[in-house]
Amino acid sequence: MRVLSILCHPDDMELTCAGTLIKCRKRGDDVFACHLANGNMGHEVIPPDELREIRTREAENAGKLAGFEVINGDIGDLTLNGSDFEQVKKVIRIIRYVRPDMIITHDPADYCSDHTEVYRLVFNASFSASCPHFHPELGGATKVTPIYFAETSYAVNAVYKEYVDITEEMDLKMEMLACHKSQIDWLRDHDRIDVIHNETIKAADRGIQCGVKYAEGFNQLLAAQRLVPYRMLP
Repeated sequence: MRVLSILCHPDDMELTCAGTLIKCRKRGDDVFACHLANGNMGHEVIPPDELREIRTREAENAGKLAGFEVINGDIGDLTLNGSDFEQVKKVIRIIRYVRPDMIITHDPADYCSDHTEVYRLVFNASFSASCPHFHPELGGATKVTPIYFAETSYAVNAVYKEYVDITEEMDLKMEMLACHKSQIDWLRDHDRIDVIHNETIKAADRGIQCGVKYAEGFNQLLAAQRLVPYRMLP
């Protein structure tokens, strides 16, 4: 199976579904981790151009730990727009390159416009990518891909219907998250959040909900042509 996460910022994969992707890799899947935004606004001191380079390296280093191919959409923070056709084409190109069997993206009810616009981009592009005469220069047509929603930020306003046991993957997930030092500092200074502590608590809470030590929760997009008669999550 080919699994593609398309999330917003360079650390969003680690914050939402890294354990699940690690588990996918263990079962033999090819895993591609795309961050559409380059994270250039995520610091109080480091200027955007410098931060863009730092966060690119952080994401690449984290992906290497798990054997993922990391894809950088390189769109500036706070400019994601599901109606921007150039951005839609960028996502079509990524989907046609990866040819995924499953996509994990943000929940449309997540906390900031960048996250919700990523969902809109993925929804639009994942159907458009299936039409062979639609911008063939972006690659060959793919099937209409099933979409799963990763956890909302800090699980606000979400009830999960599917869970993945990440107990054995938790240490590597947290090692990957620790690669994003610029964001650990930013979230502490800007939002008063200890992200390492919070991720541990969140995974434990999800584990309590489904009877294991640590877990990640998901919901599936319930839409025609997006459903299959078997479980895709590991």
